Amino acid sequence: MAATTRSACALALAMAVVAMAAAATTMAQNSPQDFVDLHTAARAEVGVGQVWWDRNLQEYAEWYADQRRGDCALQHSDYQSAGYGENIFWGSAGWPWTGVDAVNTWVSEKEYYDYSSNTCSPDAPFGTCGHYTQVVWRDSTLIGCARVDCDGDLGVFITCNYYPPGNWEGQWPWLAARSAAAAAAA
Repeated sequence: MAATTRSACALALAMAVVAMAAAATTMAQNSPQDFVDLHTAARAEVGVGQVWWDRNLQEYAEWYADQRRGDCALQHSDYQSAGYGENIFWGSAGWPWTGVDAVNTWVSEKEYYDYSSNTCSPDAPFGTCGHYTQVVWRDSTLIGCARVDCDGDLGVFITCNYYPPGNWEGQWPWLAARSAAAAAAA
């Protein structure tokens, strides 16, 4: 009987440690530094400088994420009127989706972006790669992000806002060496 009790206690302790580790991992992967690091890494791949965390953008993102808490709708805010760029992410219930998941999803659109034509492939999921181009947009140097668990087990909503906004029609997200040389010659 004592061995059974000890086994049950050991199992309960092990489960508690795993739960705490998962919670710590989830919290750690939603920190401002996680968002900044992932954005900066994607930007470095194309020769664009880092981003910086902005408290005003964070507050806007938190405000908007809270608006989505009740329905978890994958719907943009009125970010253009606010003068910001925006990426949004929805993850289904039952998984501890993180900011890392959201940014990695946006950056995964890179494979569908063609720099030479500045277009997205028609094969791109949802027909867009604009999340990726916003992440690497050369002039968007300030970010603020937020995450909420939606009510009623509807999932997770994550948003990042950018200043200055990117994805301007007819403009490239970054200037490659060949494009910069062509622009200088024009």
